[in-house]
Amino acid sequence: MQTLTIDILNEKAMKLLKDLENLKLIRVRKKLSPAKKTVNWVEKYNGAMKKEPLADTDTQLKELRNAWQ
Repeated sequence: MQTLTIDILNEKAMKLLKDLENLKLIRVRKKLSPAKKTVNWVEKYNGAMKKEPLADTDTQLKELRNAWQ
């Protein structure tokens, strides 16, 4: 099966396409199916956080946990 995108320049062409569809030779779709867009997570969040020493991160986590208690 092949997928083509066409521009209808005359209403007679649309009627011909509908006739071909009725004969089950083609399938007419009004809207294009949305393409799946993959997210590049590295690019999206690059630079969002700075590198910190593990001890500093551990200290911050302990402070946050203690704040909830």
